[in-house]
Amino acid sequence: MNFYVRNLSSRHLYVSLPVRVCNISNVACKSCFSYFSTLSSNLSFESSQFAGDNEQQKCVNVGSDSDVNIVLARISPGSSDAEVLQSLLSDPSCDSIKITDSFVDRVLYRFKDDWKSALGAFRWAQSRPDYKPSPELYDKLVDLLGKMKKMEKMCSLLDEMHADRIISLNTIAKVMRRFAGARDWKEAVRTFDELGKFGLEKNTESMNLLLDTLCKEYRVQQAREIFYELKLHIPPNANTFNIFIHGWCKVNRVEEAYWTIQEMKGSGCCPCVISYSTIIKSYCQQFNFQKVYELLDEMQGQGCVPNVVTFTTIMCFLTKSGAFEEALKIPERMKSVGCKPDTLFYNALIHTLSMAHRLQEATRVLKVEMPRNGVQPNTSTYNTIIAMFCHHLQEERALEFLRDLESSPFCKPDVQSYFPLLKFCFKVGKTDDFLRKLMNDIVNKHHLCLDLSSYALLIHGLCRANKCGWAYLIFEDMIRQEITPRYKTCSVLLQEVKEKNMYDAADMIEMLMKKMKTA
Repeated sequence: MNFYVRNLSSRHLYVSLPVRVCNISNVACKSCFSYFSTLSSNLSFESSQFAGDNEQQKCVNVGSDSDVNIVLARISPGSSDAEVLQSLLSDPSCDSIKITDSFVDRVLYRFKDDWKSALGAFRWAQSRPDYKPSPELYDKLVDLLGKMKKMEKMCSLLDEMHADRIISLNTIAKVMRRFAGARDWKEAVRTFDELGKFGLEKNTESMNLLLDTLCKEYRVQQAREIFYELKLHIPPNANTFNIFIHGWCKVNRVEEAYWTIQEMKGSGCCPCVISYSTIIKSYCQQFNFQKVYELLDEMQGQGCVPNVVTFTTIMCFLTKSGAFEEALKIPERMKSVGCKPDTLFYNALIHTLSMAHRLQEATRVLKVEMPRNGVQPNTSTYNTIIAMFCHHLQEERALEFLRDLESSPFCKPDVQSYFPLLKFCFKVGKTDDFLRKLMNDIVNKHHLCLDLSSYALLIHGLCRANKCGWAYLIFEDMIRQEITPRYKTCSVLLQEVKEKNMYDAADMIEMLMKKMKTA
């Protein structure tokens, strides 16, 4: 192996996806990027796009979940549910585990994509004479089996629940949704037809669950036909029609959604702000703002006052269409009907002002208007401001708001807070101490984890900065963390390592790319 690569690969980056669990201690998490302060080479980093509202990404320490880890350690990958059950039954160390609903819930969570292990572990817990799983845990297992398209297993478990009389409408809702998700909408309808068998009633609530299930899976026409039959015996309510309004909009038949409002009125149900706002959003997505304003006027004429979500939606799409001045009239229109702004509205307004190059007004919203109206900023509020100043190459102003975010009592930085600054570093070539400090703050100061996109951005940036050795180090860590890189990332890195005669690295990348093609 190339000497340079061999030295790099001996180091480790303990970084993971925000949605994955980092099986590391806090100490390991803090040391993720400690090498940035000691290595003399420099990283370059880019962001594909500023993201919106994201929860702060933290590494989670699961080491204390010792009982669950014992169970996980006893299960061999690829085992059948029966093999998992026997493995746990025959292991003396498992006998001492106290089985509770909380424990089983955590086990099911850890096996959320592995139905065999989940079912085997559930059966093992169920075999204990002093324990009986709650109906909620049965529901979770039903949902997992349906998610993994194991319909026979799911129906078998449903029969078992029926024998114990623990089936609820929530159970049936999960079954119907999983059938519909598997494109077997007829089985979803059959499940509804058998409600009486499970001791449940066919009423407005259960009918709405069926209709909602079908509409969410784009089966709006089938839902409509079923509704015409059921409404002879089951009275619809406002939610019934809102389900169809959302369903028609989902399949881009917004005119059908509008006529549903008229049908709603004919049935004695009053359209609400959700009814109108759903259609307004569809017209916004078509950039048909004439229809948007017509519907807004009709809405107000019916005594249905638009809410902050309605106005935020309109302003966002006007901004997206490039109609900045028109978008900036929305706050005044909102004020005229007595609708008060919230955090998300202000975030959208700041973004609009940023796009219109009105930086001073954007900062005034955060500094003056939000405090005056008693609206607290969130991380995304600051992220938008930071991205705005970085886009206009005003580094010091961006850092000023990053410091404000760090000291804010309401929110803290996330990875997205740093993306614009990291892009700025690469754009202007400030890839020395400043960049290393940013990376150190990301991991050591705020304990943030990098995700798939973050890894890709690092690798692409490093390759463009002619630092493919470091890029390969990051790449190796992705593999260690079981995060599969994008094919394009592999291709870019492969070209760079070949040019640097890093033959072992090239072989490894090519092998991975072949596996990705055949997967």
